[in-house]
Amino acid sequence: MVREAQREDLQELLQLYLYLHETAVPEQSEQLHAVWAHILSDPMHHVLVYEEEGRLVSTCVCLIVPNLTRSLRPYALIENVVTHPDCRGRGFASACLAYARELARQAGCYKLMLMTGSRQEATLDFYRRAGFNSTDKTGFV
Repeated sequence: MVREAQREDLQELLQLYLYLHETAVPEQSEQLHAVWAHILSDPMHHVLVYEEEGRLVSTCVCLIVPNLTRSLRPYALIENVVTHPDCRGRGFASACLAYARELARQAGCYKLMLMTGSRQEATLDFYRRAGFNSTDKTGFV
């Protein structure tokens, strides 16, 4: 099931991020816990996790960004999409993205954006199947 991350999910979430692009889990520090507390207290910052049989197997972040254009409608950004390699292809990330899409809809967002650094066609096809396209906007880093 998809749910919002809780305080006690931090260590398991950090382990899951090792399959994204991280090479190590950050060391326990006041800064780590302060950042985590800040994220959890921000009503516009949603860390979504898919929990399967008591463990986190997939996640994404959905940020709702207030906006002064588009009749004051916010927009949403998706980041840090990852699924444990042993659990890929089972719809967990798709469920997280669908939950993020619903959060954006409920917030009245006029658009939902996702960027990826991946060039793997399977990854790009996954995002296309999830309803995203790479033709409407141009992204720069």
